[in-house]
Amino acid sequence: MKILAGFALIAGLLVAAPVAAQTNLRLTVETGSVPKPLQGVWKSRGYGWVVRFDAAGPSLYHLAGDDCWRDPRPEADPDGVLKLWRPAGAAVETAGEPDGTVYQFDRLKALPVACSQTRPWTPQRRLAVVADTFAAYYPLSQERGLDWTARRRDAFTALGKNPDDAALWNALAVLLRGIDDAHAALDGIVGGRLRTRRFGEAAVVMRAKAAPGGEAAWGRAWRNGVLAAPLGAREAAGGRILWGRKDGVGYLAVTAMGGFDPKAGDDDVTLLDATLDEAMTAFAGASAVIVDVSDNRGGYDVIARRIAARFADRRRVVGSKVAVGGDGAAQPLFVAPSERPRYLGPVWLLTSPVTVSAGETFTLSMRALPNVRQAGETTRGALSDQLQKPLPGGWRFALPAEIHRDAGGKVVEGEGVVPQIPMAVFPPGDPPTDPQGHAKALSRLLDLIGGR
Repeated sequence: MKILAGFALIAGLLVAAPVAAQTNLRLTVETGSVPKPLQGVWKSRGYGWVVRFDAAGPSLYHLAGDDCWRDPRPEADPDGVLKLWRPAGAAVETAGEPDGTVYQFDRLKALPVACSQTRPWTPQRRLAVVADTFAAYYPLSQERGLDWTARRRDAFTALGKNPDDAALWNALAVLLRGIDDAHAALDGIVGGRLRTRRFGEAAVVMRAKAAPGGEAAWGRAWRNGVLAAPLGAREAAGGRILWGRKDGVGYLAVTAMGGFDPKAGDDDVTLLDATLDEAMTAFAGASAVIVDVSDNRGGYDVIARRIAARFADRRRVVGSKVAVGGDGAAQPLFVAPSERPRYLGPVWLLTSPVTVSAGETFTLSMRALPNVRQAGETTRGALSDQLQKPLPGGWRFALPAEIHRDAGGKVVEGEGVVPQIPMAVFPPGDPPTDPQGHAKALSRLLDLIGGR
């Protein structure tokens, strides 16, 4: 699963991250009923979930410290992680898709007592579950110098003895002060109005938001620059893809890993596949192809893997992920060659700090291919799936809960994927509505391809 700002696609919705194709997985609800061996109560390894499978389907609960509450969303499987299952000794494993992340669950004798208790959602309770969840599942807390015990204490001091929702909002700001992570998010209802906070925008995006015209003007300038560059680029797939070929060099920009057809679902790939078929066919015989994800805001990992497959020569391990608070077992991440048209010649991958989430798992997949070299700037460093924790009454928060490593075992969660060929893409001196650095980076890549 993966979600970004606003708990929706910046451009993405909830999905499983790419791992090995799983075998022996079966539907959790077959012919209208959950199989007998799956019925009962199960606790996840990591993620803070308890699931009760009755004959009719699952019910999802969240654990935080000694607290537990039922997920208030109307869907039985709101995060799309319980669609498939298989036995694993005394445990069970679930997944949202045949080649998706595997989630491990251990059987409990009964639903924890706290899960069935009715207690008011006071500001103190809301603060406690947020603090306990971050303490249990936020990745690399020690490495990042995050003392959640001290933060919890300071937040409760800030909350005061007779808090209202405004005091809670301020106390949560104390708890999460200094967090710089694109997958950390908070929504709350204060004074009857929705408040939102996101914790990890790239510096260039923050500068753009503060400038006249805001981020939209910056995005239009980036797009116009691509269309004006000597690349023969044109827009396709709902504007999410820009591609072309000129003077023997192909160009493919992907701005989101989803939402390619406004008339279909965000995860629909029909138009994406058709666009990539046309592009890969046009790239045949090209001396090189530039793949540009310097302005990619993420989306579906399965789509990121689907695009990377157009450049893969064979199935390869591209990295791994491990759940925080789980059993420590890492899940390998793979990419396999597409059966549709591919390009296997030299590829130059352009990244920046705006490259985030599924754009980064795409970068990992591409970096593992021998025909790909990454140029530009280090990616954002937010690869983990975004773990949603909705609370009753309109409050909800989210956080990453996994640690990603590259194919060599290096931790990239919180660090980003470092390019092999550093070059400025969005330097601080760029005018907010005229990303000249990006145009210069494309020009330099063309020089490198031409041997100049």
